[in-house]
Amino acid sequence: MTGQETISQPLNNAQLELLKLFADDVSEEDLVAIKALISKYFLDKAKDEADRIWDEKNMDSDELLKEHRRTPYRKNQS
Repeated sequence: MTGQETISQPLNNAQLELLKLFADDVSEEDLVAIKALISKYFLDKAKDEADRIWDEKNMDSDELLKEHRRTPYRKNQS
């Protein structure tokens, strides 16, 4: 192997940061709090994206409530 070759990292940057965080012993209480923070971060991110799409498509909740979106089924021809 030459000095110019690189070895691909098996862990991504988020995984590496979490490993650094957990290098020291973390209490169960802190672990629960950290998991809640991470969950809230991704929930907020998903909500922001949904809001962006909602605005981009000029969606209206009143119109959506009135819209018929059920799958039409054909009657059996038996």
